[in-house]
Amino acid sequence: MAFRIHKLSEKSGPYICIGGPDGGLWFCESGASKIGRLDVNNGKIDEFDLPEREAMPIGITPGADGNMWFCAKKANKIGRISMQGEIKLFAIPTPDAGPDGTLLGPDGNVWFSQSDADQIGRITPQGKITEFKDGITPGSRPLSIAARDGALWFSEAAGNRIGRITLDGHVSEFAIPSHDSQPRAMAAHPDGSIWVASIATVTSPNMASPHRTHRCAASASPRTEISGLPPIAPTASAACNRTAPLSANTPSPPRMRARDVSPPGPTAASSSRPLTADSLARSFRTEQGNRI
Repeated sequence: MAFRIHKLSEKSGPYICIGGPDGGLWFCESGASKIGRLDVNNGKIDEFDLPEREAMPIGITPGADGNMWFCAKKANKIGRISMQGEIKLFAIPTPDAGPDGTLLGPDGNVWFSQSDADQIGRITPQGKITEFKDGITPGSRPLSIAARDGALWFSEAAGNRIGRITLDGHVSEFAIPSHDSQPRAMAAHPDGSIWVASIATVTSPNMASPHRTHRCAASASPRTEISGLPPIAPTASAACNRTAPLSANTPSPPRMRARDVSPPGPTAASSSRPLTADSLARSFRTEQGNRI
């Protein structure tokens, strides 16, 4: 196994990276209020300053217009950056909304969570923002977003639920069987299910089992947990399953927090194929150094 490490500027705080339409790897520098781009062929890194200091860019995704779109959490704005590094920020109508996760939707618009306002937002390529609040439980803190079945799905980090919002703004919520699981990052799998990372799953009042993943699948029948626990009854048309916790044979690196997850399969680190933007469609942030 081999890793390639690319050193960034001091206190850059890299967070979320994803392939862009130009073949580069684009990422947020949350601590430096910059957007970065890595050329995966030669390792060259370009950094682009946001027009506002302390903007805290955090989630980034390619848009349908050929630009990259990102959330500027502390600035309370949605940003757009061209392949040439031209940046424009769009103010979110709700004050202190806490924009966080973002994803291109099936309608060609960019959707984003508002974790501090318990809302989901949508921005068109022209910069028009629409916000959706009805149906989202107050205090649930929407976070990560995934796309499936023509709708957007989102984790409720403080609500212990997975939400689904249609393109016209209708919201449904589905409870996770585990108590206080704190769902975070989500990713859609080719089999139609959505995988969710939870950081504090509690399986009984006296036993905490952190670092689990859940699978939420559209189903009309109960699912059986991979860990061998009793079957879980579905809520409405969805069922959420949890897998077994990490074992001693698969330790996690110290102080590393997964920000987004990918479907099972070869990773850039374990594959013998060349490093590409597609193979690094999602990555991680480490608190021990400013690196990609």
